[in-house]
Amino acid sequence: MSPTNARTPFQIAVVACIVVWTSLLAASLEAATTTKQPISSGYANRADVRMFVDELAKEQGFDRRQLMRWFAAAQFQPKIVAAMQRPIVEPPKWFDYAPQFLSAERIDGGVAYFRAHEEDLARAEREFGVPAEIIVAIIGVETYYGRNMGSYRVFDALTTLAFDYPRRAAFFRGELKSFLRLAHDQGISPLAPKGSFAGAMGVPQFMPGSYLRYAVDFDGDGKVDLWTSGADAIGSVANYLARHDWQAGGPVLLPATIDAAARDTIVGKLDGGLSERRSLFAWEDDGVFADALASELPVDPVGLLMLEEQPVGGEERASYWIACPNFYSITRYNRSRLYASAVFNLAQAVKTARDYGRP
Repeated sequence: MSPTNARTPFQIAVVACIVVWTSLLAASLEAATTTKQPISSGYANRADVRMFVDELAKEQGFDRRQLMRWFAAAQFQPKIVAAMQRPIVEPPKWFDYAPQFLSAERIDGGVAYFRAHEEDLARAEREFGVPAEIIVAIIGVETYYGRNMGSYRVFDALTTLAFDYPRRAAFFRGELKSFLRLAHDQGISPLAPKGSFAGAMGVPQFMPGSYLRYAVDFDGDGKVDLWTSGADAIGSVANYLARHDWQAGGPVLLPATIDAAARDTIVGKLDGGLSERRSLFAWEDDGVFADALASELPVDPVGLLMLEEQPVGGEERASYWIACPNFYSITRYNRSRLYASAVFNLAQAVKTARDYGRP
């Protein structure tokens, strides 16, 4: 027989429920007094992200709790990682690459953009020495004159690449820091801006670090807005090129000819891309000549560029160009001979169509 003061199984169960309920209530009350908003699962729970947050809070004075809320809202983007991990393939030939940027629609769009922003373009050319048509062409190649600025949340893209793309994590963590500083300076939520899958932003597609260093308030409204201010976008592109050694009044590409006896040797070294930079005298000694007036020839070292043309009858063809210092300034925007060549050719086409009309 049980003692008279022993609890029954039912009583024991009731007591246990009371203890559990009391503990849960105490925990919820403690949480309510220590945080304004619950932190959801995801990036905010990762040790590497927490270390990054601590670093930002210590170095730049960010509110740690606010940072944790933003990282709790960040969403991993598997498509971005997949895009970055695609196998490197052989670059396209010029005749495959160029048509998308030199279409009639793209040229007409450039003329329309030129006319809509004529005063800002003229001012940028005066102040920075960068031709208006080059500015228009970069914007035309980058975002089709602002029509395609990207659909990813910049914070999601940079967070994904900073913490789930190890090969370039250090670079993207730096860009993520710059983006958070930019959002703070602009007084906007970092969850709002949208851009490319790599985190490039606005009409000229500046990465956050470039935004902080080179973007300018060209319309004088007290803020730098590369999404909606045409003036800021134009001035910022011009400033970027000027800060990357653009030479006012200098050429970009000059047609070149190669002596027949030297052609095979020279072309064999080019491999379709840019060779080393040398003086024009050194190139002439090897049989390469610029087709230009003496007054147009650059003094600084230049490169030799080959652009593949559409084969005829199975026979490969190409054009050859002296790549001047301004060509290399454009490659600082995008390190690709094809990109810089597309910018130059689109600029020439837009200028011609604007000045004389397009057939």
